[in-house]
Order: sequence, then C-alpha cells, then structure tokens
Amino acid sequence: MPRSSFSRFKNKAIDLRITGKTYSEINLLLEVKVPKSTLSLWFRELKLPRSSSKKLRTNQIVRIKEGRTRALKINEEKRRVYLSRLFERNRYLGDLIKNDSVAKLALVILYLGEGTKNPKRGLVTFGNSDPRIISLFLRLLRKCYKVDEAKFRCTVQCRADQNINELEKYWHAVTKIPYDRFYDARIDPRTVGRKTKNTAYKGVCRIDYFSSEVFNDILKAIEVITGR
Repeated sequence: MPRSSFSRFKNKAIDLRITGKTYSEINLLLEVKVPKSTLSLWFRELKLPRSSSKKLRTNQIVRIKEGRTRALKINEEKRRVYLSRLFERNRYLGDLIKNDSVAKLALVILYLGEGTKNPKRGLVTFGNSDPRIISLFLRLLRKCYKVDEAKFRCTVQCRADQNINELEKYWHAVTKIPYDRFYDARIDPRTVGRKTKNTAYKGVCRIDYFSSEVFNDILKAIEVITGR
C-alpha cells in the first residue's frame, strides 16, 4: 500500500502516540500495518508529554526484557536439541564399553592419564576430583580384574575449611568402599586460612588398590598401547 494511502490514519496515530502507545500498539489499534518509516515521519516533530515519554521508555525496557527471555528460551531449546543429537550419536559407546577388550583399553588409557606409575610402590593408585571419573575407573577395574574388595583403600584430599565427615560420606557413596577402609584425610596446608569459593568442590578422592599383579599388568598394557 502506498504511503499516501495511510494518511487518513495519521491524526489518530499521533493521538495514540501522545498517550504513550508504541508502534506495535498503534498498528494494533488502527487495525492496519502502517510502516515504521511512515510512523517515524509522522512523529518526527512530535513533543510528547513527560508521562508519555516515561511510559514509552518503560514499555521499551519491558519489550527488551521479553525479547531477551524469548531469545534465551529459543537458544536453550536449540542447545537441548543439539546436545540430545550428540548423545544419540555417541550412544553406541555405552555398548562398546561392555566388551572386555574395550573396557581394558579404556581403563589403561584412564590410568595413563591419572594413575601413579611409580614401579617402586607396586600398587594401583588413582586420584581425581570428578566423581564420574572415579566411578568409571572403579567400574572398569572391577570389570577387568577379579579384585579383592578388602584391598581397596580411599583417601580424601581436601582444603582446610572443608567438612571431612561430609566429604568422606560423599566419596563413600561414589566408591562403595567401606568407611573403615578410608585413611585419614589429607588437608592441603596451603589452604589454611583461605576460604573455599567453589562450594561444589568435594576434594580429591585417591584410590589405592594393593595388588602388584594388577599394577604391573596395567603398566605393561600402557607400554603396549604407547609403544614405550
């Protein structure tokens, strides 16, 4: 529709603008979609009352917030779909890890990254602050070897201001290792007098498994896959 054809709506549009109505509200009340450029031309020399200007600013702020909320929801949904697609793409790995050889390979690689490899100690030692990694390590170790549960020991390494009893309760639930096989917690002396900012931090859980046979077998498997 040519701009001139909207001229009959001009006076009513100006009256609505003076009351503090937004462009969208004006078009809704006019029951016709007047181009924004046309409205801007009509209102260019318009002096709005203070109350109307305040109302417009308030409406603009509300629209911006509403727009951000809608955009956030849209982005969250897009991310949910994206992550769901990635999960489905990798679902087959859950079945692969059930294979003994794949499980052994995963265990060895995990130990290569996080385990102690000092041959003088002759025991399996593995530590991490992520409960998923600790849980996976124990699950793989128990799957790949006929372990003696009595040979497990657990040590919580934490900051000075953390509640040791709560941490041991937490890691007991993750590892399923009885409390009587927990060594005394080790507190990092560098943290004395310093507040822990990350409240989700549960310290480091160190697992010791007393078996030179398992330890040496893992080391030899590491040699095989690394070529050294």
